[in-house]
Amino acid sequence: MIGWADLINDDERAIQDMVGRFVSTHCMPRITKDFEDGQFADELIPEIAKLGVLGADLQGYGCAGISPVAYGLACHELEYCDAGWRSFVSVQTSLAMYAIWRWGSEEQKQRWLPDMAAGRVIGCFGLTEPDHGSDPSGMKTHARKKGSDWSLTGNKMWITNAQIADIAIIWAQTGSDSGGIRGFIVERGSKGFDVLSIPHKLSLRASHTGAIHLDDVCVPEENRLPDAQGLRGPLACLNNARFGVSFGALGSARFCLERAIEYSVERKQFGVPIAQKQLIQAHLADIITEVVKAGILSIHFGRQKASRTLLPAQVSLLKRNNCRMALESARICRSILGANGITTDAGILRHALNLESTYTYEGTHEIHTLVLGEALTGERAY
Repeated sequence: MIGWADLINDDERAIQDMVGRFVSTHCMPRITKDFEDGQFADELIPEIAKLGVLGADLQGYGCAGISPVAYGLACHELEYCDAGWRSFVSVQTSLAMYAIWRWGSEEQKQRWLPDMAAGRVIGCFGLTEPDHGSDPSGMKTHARKKGSDWSLTGNKMWITNAQIADIAIIWAQTGSDSGGIRGFIVERGSKGFDVLSIPHKLSLRASHTGAIHLDDVCVPEENRLPDAQGLRGPLACLNNARFGVSFGALGSARFCLERAIEYSVERKQFGVPIAQKQLIQAHLADIITEVVKAGILSIHFGRQKASRTLLPAQVSLLKRNNCRMALESARICRSILGANGITTDAGILRHALNLESTYTYEGTHEIHTLVLGEALTGERAY
């Protein structure tokens, strides 16, 4: 349906099929209840780790080292079920593990990455703050030298996996003398490190989302990411994560389209299936056109990522396009189901609610618009 069958190789197809089977067997049967109850299936973490998708596109340290496209296809299948599943894998892989893999010391990589790939250690990524989202340069969390160690104080908000994370990658201001913004591996259980759940969510309900409070948390020097200095560190991680988010959003769109087609054939009005109505067919034709275009673009940019020629502005284009397309498609598919589309059993509105978050996180739609504007004109508008 998406149009990429001839664009992926046998290994990539095998990974997609493997993750798809896991999703069908373990995730789909319970996702409606998990979403309604506002819970993530923690008990399935060991099972998903066995698939090799945690840290899957990283090389060495127990990671599978698969292609960017194969990893994207895995994210696609996970979000076909729910963005909560893809978010768990994305944060573990593309943010927490990637931060250590890209910016950490060899000792840090050896210590943490094998256990993270096996699901024995869960990570989260602390960049966003209550008052600083799109402009992380204004973060208030600070780290001060305290003898040979560091003292971290501040607050992080909207942190996926926070409640179950064994380690948190925390970004903090250290002052110009210490290199500005630096990254730290903060271990759960450290004195002054607290996590609070964020209640009353209407989106990403089947996902852990928390707030992290740091009050004079002592972090040893060996837990500082030595190669990360300035905003380049966290922004490189975010740019890496946006690739999986883009493939994931396409999975949501695919679910919604398949459900709408199925319903249109079954639902009868005026004596015939609504699939016979021109306006319904027009909606479906518009959606599949956008889905196919997004799928082909995703594969193309995946090949560029593998060859290390993918530019940050191209990642912004992909994330902006796929998330907008998926959200608009979900809304139209919901309308095809009419009132039946608002139920959690139908699944479409659940995806639409999740996509409202995806539209915003990992860089808002507006920020990605301005990134593209700068790339085209050379003028910065933010």
